[in-house]
Amino acid sequence: MSDYPIQAERRWPMAVAVLTAVAFQVVTPHRGRIAAWWLFPVIEVVLLGIIIVLDPRRIDATSKAARITTIALIAVMTVGTLGAVAVLLSDIVTGRLPWFVASNETLNATNLLGRGAALWVTNVIVFSLWFWEYDRGGPVGRATDAGIPPAFAFPENATPELAPDGWAPRYPDYLYLAYTNATAFSPTDTLPVRLWAKMTMMAQSTLSLVIAILVVARAINIL
Repeated sequence: MSDYPIQAERRWPMAVAVLTAVAFQVVTPHRGRIAAWWLFPVIEVVLLGIIIVLDPRRIDATSKAARITTIALIAVMTVGTLGAVAVLLSDIVTGRLPWFVASNETLNATNLLGRGAALWVTNVIVFSLWFWEYDRGGPVGRATDAGIPPAFAFPENATPELAPDGWAPRYPDYLYLAYTNATAFSPTDTLPVRLWAKMTMMAQSTLSLVIAILVVARAINIL
């Protein structure tokens, strides 16, 4: 029997999310990719593999190595996403790709919408991982009831009588939070109650809004 007051969550939902982001990086249209674009998905898969080896089943390892590797993975995904967004915006605004991007493809609605959709989904996944890793001390902190104040107030916190006994937010809760924040551009049923959470949600909404407006507007203009 676990010594934790709350059963530790399983690793696979987070791993599936990371692999989904990697898949979008691989299949996205080639226009707009830097020459060594494959480095990011390779590094992400390697880091995910290390995390799984360190803590393969339920997320209950308190070692610094697992936490640092997880943060490094999310950071690499963030850098890759921001870089791809910067290239996309340059392509849309100027009609030209930066000097470090080699591509013979012309800008058309198909690759523009494909790149935009891939970046939008990756944006949701990346921010859901940040929320998941830092709220209440991360998955281990939540499982051990470390006493770290919550950064988000979920509906289950306001209506505990409707939540299962021993409820604590898990990765799908943070994925839903990131998705609704990216679509509504504002909090929906879950409210940020810490400054870092508010600023992070604001950054995600801004990225989502920029991607949606510029990509759709440019695609309509091309069509």
